[in-house]
Amino acid sequence: MGNTLIAYLNKRLLRTNSLEREEKPPGPVITISRQVGCSGLELAYALAERLNKTSSFEGWKVLSKEILHHSARELDVDPERISKIFKQTDRTSFDEILNAFTEKRYKSDKKIKKTVVDVIRGFAEDGFCIIVGRASNVIAADIKNSLHIRLVAPEEERIESIMQKNGWNRTDSIKFINRVEKERFAYRHAVVLQVTEEPEIFDLTFNRSKFTTEMIVDMIMVAIHEKKVLEGYKEKIDFF
Repeated sequence: MGNTLIAYLNKRLLRTNSLEREEKPPGPVITISRQVGCSGLELAYALAERLNKTSSFEGWKVLSKEILHHSARELDVDPERISKIFKQTDRTSFDEILNAFTEKRYKSDKKIKKTVVDVIRGFAEDGFCIIVGRASNVIAADIKNSLHIRLVAPEEERIESIMQKNGWNRTDSIKFINRVEKERFAYRHAVVLQVTEEPEIFDLTFNRSKFTTEMIVDMIMVAIHEKKVLEGYKEKIDFF
């Protein structure tokens, strides 16, 4: 799976024309937004496996941290640099003013953010991918052949999930949830630029504590069919 994904990223990085995109509508793309502790990646991989086994379109990929690595390659910077920029949860207005005076760094930050958004949009338009987080539901909101999923669960259930998966105590698990939620908020603010009080609209929202991964995949497959997410595409020929 790792080598396959690297080949996929390399192919996209080296592509020099837009003919492939012009042959089909943007997408199909599935995005998964989730609260911390809702096992979004686990669901994404299970869904990709089901799609690759049961649909006529093979080659579905799961993308999350790979987006930052791909963006880093395009920018020729360390992926950690990109990660740190989006994790700046405590940057004040005074910090922003200072950065504006340090023009080179300020522009660099803006370029990095724009590149990440462009990479996510590019993957979404290329299609046949499941993007976990990264504000992908907002970036790909206007793509007709898309499905946007939200995973939620009661806080206590999410704490238990973090404790079991990592072998942590309750206190550390709560700290982890709070830290990551703040980082995700900072990331969304950096990408979307405006965080409103309006609730986000998703096609499907699942309570992770009430449904198993298999059950959720079953329901998503029905939604893909009913929403005609795969309509209008020629059968995908894998390039590996």
